[in-house]
Amino acid sequence: MRRLFPVTDETSRAAAEAPAEATAEAPARTSAEVPEEVPAAGTWSLDALADAYAYPTGPDVWLRANMVSTLDGAAQHDGRSQPISSDTDMRIFGTLRALADVIVVGAETVRQEGYRPARARDAFAARRKAAGQGPAPAVAVVSASLDLDFALPLFTEPLVPTLVLTGATAPPERVRAARAAGAEVLVAGDGAGVETGRAVRVLAERGLKRQLTEGGPRLLAQFVADGVLDELCLTLSPMLTSGHAQRIADGPGLAVPDRFVLASILEEAGFLFTQYRRKQRHM
Repeated sequence: MRRLFPVTDETSRAAAEAPAEATAEAPARTSAEVPEEVPAAGTWSLDALADAYAYPTGPDVWLRANMVSTLDGAAQHDGRSQPISSDTDMRIFGTLRALADVIVVGAETVRQEGYRPARARDAFAARRKAAGQGPAPAVAVVSASLDLDFALPLFTEPLVPTLVLTGATAPPERVRAARAAGAEVLVAGDGAGVETGRAVRVLAERGLKRQLTEGGPRLLAQFVADGVLDELCLTLSPMLTSGHAQRIADGPGLAVPDRFVLASILEEAGFLFTQYRRKQRHM
């Protein structure tokens, strides 16, 4: 894997050694703007990936999304994201999870992708301990109806109790079922549904400030519409699927497009691993 942006001495040397080709010039970044040690091309260690994707230290709460898309904009194939992913994409996926306090996911994605609890990983244990985090992130499932299988390992076998975010008028019998399975039910809306801005605040009030959402597309669209998404980690897969698959964000359009700024690009085997951050935070 190699870093394409921001440009550093390492990427400049790699470009000079590569076969000549037409490239757009980009200004070099200062050492204060990039990790002190930028790995050379090749397989990056998990520590190097964790440094590259470290959460900002300034904001009280930070919500990032991790999604994958094909060249023609499909966020999934046959209802799942795995067919358009790669081994490196999954390493980054695991790294982002290991850095987070909480993973926020929609109920439909839990059903389609067969979600399991986040696990503790030895490779990140010291880093999490130093950051004051537990051994594994919590998983928070967003659901209005609570139409979930509470017998799944996500609810019965987590290291950290699974959270369920729902509205104040959620079906009482489903709330009882969730709690009976060991889940913690958090109200983040006055009606049946979840208000995403309120969900971010409810989680932050519990000390879960480094937040990661893995979608699905409808949930990501809600975060975008409410202006609470701070960062998008988007893998661009070198594949075409055609068809009618969902985009990474599938919901009502914004009146004015929301501008994000490119923070990083990594590349391996034609996959581009990008980071975009909000130009101006709303929170």
